[in-house]
Amino acid sequence: MSGRAWKLYAVVAVAITAGFVAVPAAVGWREVTAQVAIGYFAAITIVVRTRRNSWSDWLPWWCFALGIGANASGIAVDYYIRNVLQIAPYPSVADLCDLLLYLAVATGLVLIIRRRSMETDWAALVDTTTITTGLGLLAWVFVIQPAALNQALPLLGRITQVAYPVGDIMLLAMTVRLLRGGGDRNSSFWWLTAALGSFMVGDTTWVVLGSLNVDPVGLGARLVHAVYLCGFLLFGLAALHPSARDVSAPAPPEAPRLSAPMLAMLTVTSMIAPAILAEQVWRGKVTDGAAIVVGSAALFLLVVTRMAQLLRQVEHQATRVRDLARQDELTGLPNRRAWNDELPRVLERARRDGTPVCVAILDLDHFKLFNDTYGHPAGDRLLKAAAAAWHGELRAVDTLARYGGEEFVVLLPNVNTTRAIVVLDRAKQATPLGQTFSAGVAVWDGTETSDQLLSRADEALYAAKADGRNQITAAAPRVPEQPVARITRREARLARAAREPSDR
Repeated sequence: MSGRAWKLYAVVAVAITAGFVAVPAAVGWREVTAQVAIGYFAAITIVVRTRRNSWSDWLPWWCFALGIGANASGIAVDYYIRNVLQIAPYPSVADLCDLLLYLAVATGLVLIIRRRSMETDWAALVDTTTITTGLGLLAWVFVIQPAALNQALPLLGRITQVAYPVGDIMLLAMTVRLLRGGGDRNSSFWWLTAALGSFMVGDTTWVVLGSLNVDPVGLGARLVHAVYLCGFLLFGLAALHPSARDVSAPAPPEAPRLSAPMLAMLTVTSMIAPAILAEQVWRGKVTDGAAIVVGSAALFLLVVTRMAQLLRQVEHQATRVRDLARQDELTGLPNRRAWNDELPRVLERARRDGTPVCVAILDLDHFKLFNDTYGHPAGDRLLKAAAAAWHGELRAVDTLARYGGEEFVVLLPNVNTTRAIVVLDRAKQATPLGQTFSAGVAVWDGTETSDQLLSRADEALYAAKADGRNQITAAAPRVPEQPVARITRREARLARAAREPSDR
């Protein structure tokens, strides 16, 4: 039902918005009634759609419904004051209703953002603050400061006039934070974003028209009003869509990366302060020097903070790549590369300290048969479980690494062969799923290379397999290589002459 409901709602929303724009109202109250009815229709839709959800799910949407209902009520109240009571107070109750929209919607957005964010996303906060600071400076110079200094209005009127652009900046900050954060970006998410955009576009249009001393009437006025009506209806569509339940679903924060659109937006907002300064210099009078200085300093510090975050991310990723290059993906143990780096260092330390070192090679018995019988996923699970079990039985100073396939190597410092076999036997008893392993262990003789030591351990491993598997075999001592006899050139010449026949 919900799948058909949101589609039907979308068709109705398009129809009534198009009708509002295309059919001029002969009487003003009819146009006002249409706006109020559309606002209430959207608010009631939100409440009805979300009433069965848990309070943490419906509370943000009911905040949206409250804001829309208040704004729609403000339209009716403003018409009643101006056309029935024939007075024009400023501010009025209608302004209070209109401003409640910003507060209620911002509260709903905060609730959604808090639920979507499992932890503080500092990168998103810096990006949001940067964009808000740049556009806030623009709003201060051209909207907020002129309204605050407008002596033609009483103090409460100036505060009210300032509150509107401040509300827009607040919604802008919440929207950017919502877009910049992690979480599911489904259809309801984008309808909600479009609704927020509609209100900000409508307010921006009024600001621009007001600065140009243009008071739209007829079709122009209906088009501007239609922008707000689209915002009402898009909120309802976002709540009615089946994906609305996932909008508040918690999600881990994204990596602090910069997409191309976000980089472009940050660049534009960072250039607002120098652009305003350039415009005022071009006019021959800098009237907002203090605001430009504060804005420029804030934007500079935010950019530096963002660069520091990105540098930390690069360093973290470099460390992670380095660790992954030395870590076996399946078992999480050191891999062959890490082993080849570690073994020479341990042997050199043992040479310096005069302590023994043993190396063992472990091989799971009949692993190919296990794979063929139970499948490769089961074989992978066996390797992971065996690695974890063996690691738990080894000493803290021992190093277990995956050498390749079902072969593992163990570095056991400060033990002789007998003690190494005792440690390895504990690991053998812990092998999971009733499996066994064969192992060859060799003690370093103090002179042989890493390859020679591993070669002896490997020969012992194959001896253990040849003797029936499921056992640990000690390697035989290394047989020193016999030195090759060296002869002089004179001896070689005399020996060659002795073999050749005499000319006499």
